[in-house]
Parts: sequence; structure tokens; C-alpha cells
Amino acid sequence: MATFKPFRALRPKPEYARDVASRPYDVLNTQEARQEAEGNKYSFLRVIKPELELPDDIDPYGANVYEQGVKNLNYLRSQQIIEKDATPSFYIYRLTMDGREQTGIVGCCHYQEYFDGHIKKHELTRTAKENDRVRHVEAQNANAEPVFFSYRGLDSINQVITNATQSDPVYDFTADDDIRHELWVIDDESSISRIETDFKSIPDLYVADGHHRTAAAARVGQQKKDNNPSHNGTEEYNFFMAVLFSDDQLKIFDYNRVVQDLNGMSTDQFKDKLYPIFEISELESAQSPSVKGVFSMYLDKKWYCLNPKEVISSENPKENLDVTLLSEKVLDPILGIQDLRKDTRIDFVGGIRGLGELERRVDSGEMEVAFALFPVSMAELLAIADAGEIMPPKTTWFEPKLRSGLFIHELQ
Repeated sequence: MATFKPFRALRPKPEYARDVASRPYDVLNTQEARQEAEGNKYSFLRVIKPELELPDDIDPYGANVYEQGVKNLNYLRSQQIIEKDATPSFYIYRLTMDGREQTGIVGCCHYQEYFDGHIKKHELTRTAKENDRVRHVEAQNANAEPVFFSYRGLDSINQVITNATQSDPVYDFTADDDIRHELWVIDDESSISRIETDFKSIPDLYVADGHHRTAAAARVGQQKKDNNPSHNGTEEYNFFMAVLFSDDQLKIFDYNRVVQDLNGMSTDQFKDKLYPIFEISELESAQSPSVKGVFSMYLDKKWYCLNPKEVISSENPKENLDVTLLSEKVLDPILGIQDLRKDTRIDFVGGIRGLGELERRVDSGEMEVAFALFPVSMAELLAIADAGEIMPPKTTWFEPKLRSGLFIHELQ
């Protein structure tokens, strides 16, 4: 049973929505954030990545960074750029990218369901990043950014979404990256009750994007409960903000690999190691794999198709992933990369950047070889989460990314 409740969102007035809305904190480095926020004093990057306003040598985990984020959030409130809704509501959030719509519901989930395993993850988190998000939430006493969840869709929930989106949205703008963002408010009691009831029939939710924010939100909820002798379970800190999309709404892009060197081998020696494992054919031009189990490789300014000579199917869904096959057949035994999380010789490139980015990284001399992979499916993600397995790092890349700043959940 999934707990999903409405909340009073702190959000921009419609005329300021485009200025406030920003990309998430974790898709930009500090310099990129500075450039993106330049000239826009309302950009939500100033709240979620406040180090952009501080000197370059600042400790990104220093207390003054979190204090600056609070200051900037309070500024938006004091200038009445953002205001809190009068009544608890659900919100329908639609993103449109390259003509493809992705529509979800914004509400709040219960932190305990993360610890109980009913909010299922498929990635490990890093302690430093998790601690950073905990401190942001604690300082602001709010979930400033939503997490991105999925669920196995229900027709009844789809119908509520369809009905709600027949009216004009309260927000409708196209961001600088050409992604359109629309928002509708659901504040009538019958629709709210129906959504809450329908989600109670859904056994599990799945973290699609935002593992660190989810873990941080759960930790804060637990800490606040532990520190409150009068805790009764209705406090707002028991809940954290999420956008829930049915599984058929989502598209996972490929997440590709680039490797710095050939582990002491020449190009020919490396290819000789691959021949017993793959049928190798040269491609006329850059081409992503068209089917699962096949890889494209860029080496010495040429593209190759790597088709495994032997296909082994496992009952463990994690073992059937292309990223697992590449690691077990190439990265580990041939290139000597055993720990994808720690080895500095490997890097990861989201497929949204295109094959040209792989070529650029290799042709520049920064990297020696690149591998393009077929994207993971939502069915694979759900199966792995259901099995209690963890995907290898940098396996899924979701687009479009949710904009931050369109809704904020205060913990009191």
C-alpha cells in the first residue's frame, strides 16, 4: 500500500514560474550553475546550489553554503515571488520534450515506506552526497526539490489525470532547453480522495531518479520523529515531496562508457582480446545499438559493432543487463576496471548528449575508447528493484529532467 497525500505547496506565482524554475542541483557543476543563473535573481539554483554565489574556494559542504540557500529561499518569499497554497492539493505536472509528453502527479510520500522497502531503489547512494542533501533539508526545513518516482499504472489514476488536464494549466512555459512545463492544481475533495484511495491499492513505488534526495528525506523524517517526544504521526515531517509517473510514461536513455586507456595494450592487442567474445564489424558511421545485447564501440576514430558470440540468460535480472555484460566481458577482465564507482579511468556519458560526445572525448585524447549501450527498459528497472538487486552505477538516464522550484514542501 502506497501512502500518497496532498500538501500545501510553496510555489511561484504564475508570472514568475519560468524565472524561478531551474534544472536540478545535480546536473550542473558550480560554474555551469553560475552561468545559468546569471542575470536572474529569482533562479532556484540560488536555493539548491547556493555555492554559485560564494567564492570559488568555498567549502561546498560548509555551513555558510546552507545558510546562503536559506537566505535565498527567504528572499523569494519576502518578495512574494513564491507563496504557499491555502489548502492541501495534488498537482499534475506535465513535461513535453521533442513532442513526447510525460505527465505525473505531485504529492507527498511517507518516509517510513522507504525504510520498509515499499519505496524501492535500484542504485546505491554515496554518503557525502546523501549528507549534503540532509543538511539542505534540515537548513531549509523543506523538501526544496521533488524526487522522481514511478509505479505500475492504474486506469483510474490515468482518468483523474486526464480529467484534470482538460482545463487550462496554472503554469505553461517553455524553458531555454525547449522543454515545455505545465502544471494543474487538484484541490477538490472528491479528486483528492480518489487519488489517495487509488494509491493505497498500489503495493510499491520505485525511485526512478533522486536516490540521494529520497534517502536524505527519509533520514530527516526519522530524525525529526526521534527528536520529538510528542510525535503522533500526523506531522508534516513524516512526508516528503515526490512526482509519481506511471511506468508507461517514462523513457530511459542509454548511459554510455568512456575509458581513459587500454590497460597497457595497443589497439590491435585490445581488439585481439575482443575477437573471442564478439563478432566485430566496422560501421560506416556512428550508430547506437538497435537491440539489447549488442554494443557500439568507438576506437581509433572508427565505429564498430560488437555482437556477443554467446548469449547467456540468467534468472537474476541484474545479470541480464547490458551494463553487466560489458563489465564482466570487457571492462573487468580486459581493461582492468573492477570498481565502477571508484576507478578514475572510466567515465559515464548520458545518451542525451549523443554519440558525438563520445567521439569528442576520444578524439581529444582524454579517453581511448568509448562504448555505446542499448538503454535499459522500465520493465528491467522494476524487475531489478522487485528482486532487491542494485544496478551497476550510471545505468539509467531519464529525460526530461524535472524542474526545481515549481513546488516546495515545507516540513511544518
